[in-house]
Amino acid sequence: MIPPEPCPFPAGVDEAGRGPLAGPVTAAAVILDPARPVSGLADSKRLTPSQREALDQEIRERALAFAVAWATVEEIDRINILQASLLAMQRAVENLGVTPQCALVDGNRRPRLACPVETVVKGDATVPVISAASILAKVARDREMRMLDDKFPGYGFARHKGYPTRAHLAALHELGPCALHRRSFRPVRELLR
Repeated sequence: MIPPEPCPFPAGVDEAGRGPLAGPVTAAAVILDPARPVSGLADSKRLTPSQREALDQEIRERALAFAVAWATVEEIDRINILQASLLAMQRAVENLGVTPQCALVDGNRRPRLACPVETVVKGDATVPVISAASILAKVARDREMRMLDDKFPGYGFARHKGYPTRAHLAALHELGPCALHRRSFRPVRELLR
């Protein structure tokens, strides 16, 4: 069931990349245009890469406003992944270019924003404007990890995007951590001992 929206033009906010061992955490904020709806919005994890890419383009063309922002690996290690995710969300909303009337944020933690915030657990699967943010964040992060694969070859970032797959863990043990790895995450931290 979709919860009621507290204002006519809410910003949907979500992040991608909390679980990986490497790379930044990415957040997106979107204000959809009711006059130009986007069909097929869903939790980005439930969509194929090609579906996400097509929806990413459509959201960017039809939204009233959107922004993508990041928190770096260094910030993740310094303030922890939760706080870095909230920081990326805050940056995304600030980069919208307009202050939204309110924000609907996926999950149960509120970033510090200049507008009222409502959290929605599993909002990326139930609230279209949060689904749109989920898609933009996931596509942007995946693109970034594919680009970073060229700078840090051998780890397979283009394939696993930094998540702790068997292949990534094997490469991590063979090559050791690189500058993209989150030193505060246990598998990386243990290798550095």
